[in-house]
Amino acid sequence: MVYTVTFNPAIDYVVHTDDLIGGKTNRSSSEQIHIGGKGINVSIVLAELGIRSKALGFTAGFTGKAIEDGTAAKGVETDFIRLKDGFSRINVKIKSTEETEINGQGPNIPESAAKQLFDKLDKLRGGDTLVLAGSIPGSLPNDIYERILAGLSDKQIRSVVDASGELLLNVLKYKPFLIKPNRDELGELFRAVPQTDDEVISYARKLREMGAANVLVSLAGDGAILLDEHGRIHRCKACSGTVKNSVGAGDSMVAGFLAGLISGSKDEDYEYALKLGTAAGSATAFSDDLAEKEEIFALLKQL
Repeated sequence: MVYTVTFNPAIDYVVHTDDLIGGKTNRSSSEQIHIGGKGINVSIVLAELGIRSKALGFTAGFTGKAIEDGTAAKGVETDFIRLKDGFSRINVKIKSTEETEINGQGPNIPESAAKQLFDKLDKLRGGDTLVLAGSIPGSLPNDIYERILAGLSDKQIRSVVDASGELLLNVLKYKPFLIKPNRDELGELFRAVPQTDDEVISYARKLREMGAANVLVSLAGDGAILLDEHGRIHRCKACSGTVKNSVGAGDSMVAGFLAGLISGSKDEDYEYALKLGTAAGSATAFSDDLAEKEEIFALLKQL
């Protein structure tokens, strides 16, 4: 079973307007509402690909109820912890001649609620997969990823961590099954943005030496590179299409990669997993919302 954790899910309210004028009343030309949160995104795309998962995390207020209902409507099992106070955040994304975002803070998460999450995670069993993705709210301890992985270290759980900076570096000692930095995040980690495949592979090897089993590096329009747990290098070109949206593309790549491993024709089919991950990430980038199955498999044929 795949479990995903989203500490601070959101409703994304996307507003399109022809020209945003400060200090004036502006009219929208179109609007969309999406359920947001990196772990939730992974679960939704997994569901599109026929893979069961359970979404964990924290919700609050009427917006939290909308997030729970919207996630379940996408075919995802949910087991969110309902908080008594506050409300789950709303992120406002204004798309005009320029893009402007206003991201909400989200509810305060008390220690008692954090303990409930640990209790749920303690029920995971060997062979399960746990996806930890995104930033940590200020009301939670900044080492919560480490505490989660330390508590599961003796259970043979396949852990996936999609984070950046110190948050990622600090969990490598727990030997995560998969990490997915992009080119810029590699640059942040090593203080030099890699420009060539050889440089990307060199940094990926350093991350493997630090503990990661598989290192998947997304390169946007240049495709992706995977250094797998056996030290083998896999290279995938990018799909062709028009980019409409970057939100959730990386999460979709993680989902596609996991689905490829789980549903592949043979064990440890990393080549197929990389291609399905690349197709899923591209399908989201070429859509207004998260990728759908038909588009994913149409793009997979390109690869």
